[in-house]
Amino acid sequence: MKMLEKKKPAVPRLRFPEFRDAGPWEVRTIEDLSERIAQGGTPKTSVSAYWNGEIPWITPAEMGNDAEHHHTEKTARSISAEGLRNSSTELLPVNSVIISSRAPIGYVTINTVEMATNQGCKGIVPKNGVSHEFLYFSLLRANARLNVLGAGAGFKEISAATLRSFEVPTPTFTEQQKLADCLGSLDDLTRAEEARLGALKDHKRGLMQRLFPREGETTPRLRFPEFRNAGPWEVRTIEDLSERIAQGGTPKTSVSAYWNGEIPWITPAEMGNDAEHYHTEKTARSISAEGLRNSSTELLPVNSVIISSRAPIGYVTINTVEMATNQGCKGIVPKNGVSHEFLYFSLLRANARLNDLGAGAGFKEISAATLRSFEVPTPTFTEQQKIADCLTSLDDLIRAQAEKIEALKQHKKGLMQQLFPQEVG
Repeated sequence: MKMLEKKKPAVPRLRFPEFRDAGPWEVRTIEDLSERIAQGGTPKTSVSAYWNGEIPWITPAEMGNDAEHHHTEKTARSISAEGLRNSSTELLPVNSVIISSRAPIGYVTINTVEMATNQGCKGIVPKNGVSHEFLYFSLLRANARLNVLGAGAGFKEISAATLRSFEVPTPTFTEQQKLADCLGSLDDLTRAEEARLGALKDHKRGLMQRLFPREGETTPRLRFPEFRNAGPWEVRTIEDLSERIAQGGTPKTSVSAYWNGEIPWITPAEMGNDAEHYHTEKTARSISAEGLRNSSTELLPVNSVIISSRAPIGYVTINTVEMATNQGCKGIVPKNGVSHEFLYFSLLRANARLNDLGAGAGFKEISAATLRSFEVPTPTFTEQQKIADCLTSLDDLIRAQAEKIEALKQHKKGLMQQLFPQEVG
């Protein structure tokens, strides 16, 4: 069980210069730091007058442990003043610290408007002299300790009594504010970078809608200048665009000699429809040459276009090494004169059409015959490359932006470990 070290003073490893001689932090309980701890509740859903009012009503499903969920203003549902009066939920003032007490334990947010919660949350109203922002980061930092204290048979929950007695190392108000300002500025920066990432993804989505013909058409709305007079695209089938369409398969899992070899073996679970999954080199599992020979899976050459044909339909990736797939995928080996990257983006763009063609009772699947006859509007090889280069450069920017955000998150994580006293177990 993790607990605060009792034998050592509560002193963080990293401290702002003006507080280095301020002495250890005081270990205080949540009860001591708060005016009250509010309970949540759900008005009767059968009484319409209790719902769709002016009071935001939050649940753990709308919370998180990241910069995106630092503050909350809008919620998926709202209740009325009558709903508030006729349930156990309480109205929280602005800048309360709301914590999920179950399913899961330890999501935290600060409300920027008056708000109520369901029974999966508790609202901490900080006393004067306690920074709500500091308390927010303190509870995020203490997530593991909180989860250890959860009790219950069906699912773990933190009781009001447990939360009241939960200990939080606390410095002076001035130091609380300094620490919260530092971490808050990191969250602001992370949110700004996430907004840029969202804008890049939206730009790519809009560009793809214009660079490819709409369904039933053969000329895109946006075309590079050198191709504006090149005429309509030719509608071709996947069979016509490919040397072969390879099937996937799974070697017998009971034969160890078939597994952990040198051939990467991909499944739909490792694929996606975003920049992160554009190319695939490494897979979670691999098979041996013997496993390849003794199953229905086929070896795909580099730069094949792998598409998931079930669970779900339409995830796409390009393999950068020779690779095999399970039976949930099909591998398209493009002909000369067909850009594998253009085909990749074409299939991403056609996701809805592909899903409409899925058949099956248990789950929908695209058969090899259906994929072979699937039609793809196709320009000249030169225009294919131009489109692929444009969209690839956008995917490169999206990946770089995602890496920048991940670096910020890791920096914040490391900083929090040093700015708060160490927890030991």
